[in-house]
Amino acid sequence: MEKNIITISRQFGSGGRTIAKGVAEKLGYDYYDKELIEKVAEMTGFDPKYIEENGEYAPGKSIFSLASSFISASRVMGGMSAYDYLWVVQRNAIIEIADKGNCVIVGRCADYILKDYPNALHVYIHAPMEARAERIVKRYGESDKKPEDRLKEKDSKRSVNYKHFTGNVWGDSRNYDLCLNSDKLTIKKCIEVICDFATMEWGTGKQV
Repeated sequence: MEKNIITISRQFGSGGRTIAKGVAEKLGYDYYDKELIEKVAEMTGFDPKYIEENGEYAPGKSIFSLASSFISASRVMGGMSAYDYLWVVQRNAIIEIADKGNCVIVGRCADYILKDYPNALHVYIHAPMEARAERIVKRYGESDKKPEDRLKEKDSKRSVNYKHFTGNVWGDSRNYDLCLNSDKLTIKKCIEVICDFATMEWGTGKQV
């Protein structure tokens, strides 16, 4: 069975987004990263920046800072917190996207949400700290924080968020079909490997 749903989980600075977009372009699949944020924004009325900053990070006191113009209290739909409400809407949006097939979805626990989809390929992109630090400085520039501290902070938030909603360990190879080191393989090779895996006839090792 060809895998026509691909989820890409990634360490910050590993090039996961670039790889995901490259896979989508090569296979002709729809790509969902910022596009998923926009979809959730339409469904909730929340500011896209709020969703981007809180949609895959750990619960915290800052969760209401950008949503204050949309919700007047810490409890919203059905008695859920804004954070839990955002999770439910994101989950529903991801399922709706997956049901259409031919898509690449970046982050937001999509691997867990779609774990029972037989036509889904779940990928985790990682790289050594030094390579990721160099990448984020080139891509985003310098900041007051050392690049290593920025990496640790981002990854820690994603890890806590993943554990909170899935009960699993973020980055554990058992959660994915494929784990790739983008520093050793290169971005281009990662794209090729994922496309090869997605288009092979699973169970036989032959490409369709």
